[in-house]
Amino acid sequence: MPIKVKVRYFTTLRELAQRAVEEFELKDDAILRDLLEAIALKYGDEAKRYLYVDDDQKAIDPSLRILINGMDSKMLKGPETRLNDEDVVAIIPPIGGG
Repeated sequence: MPIKVKVRYFTTLRELAQRAVEEFELKDDAILRDLLEAIALKYGDEAKRYLYVDDDQKAIDPSLRILINGMDSKMLKGPETRLNDEDVVAIIPPIGGG
């Protein structure tokens, strides 16, 4: 049975998606990498450049913070973190300052 995951977008991805929150339906054994691939597939090259550091989509941009239900994915299993039905994933851009 598929799972539904909500994604919260900010800045560039929010502009691409033209919304702040979007729901994705994924296979029941989906991991974070699957979700990011679905986002990149849906929103194309600009989303790929935003999410990944390379063209083959192997390395996720380390400057992004990706929270799963409020927990940093880097503190979990990173892109291999298993997703569950009704999870909320926030993709947060680097914070600039000065």
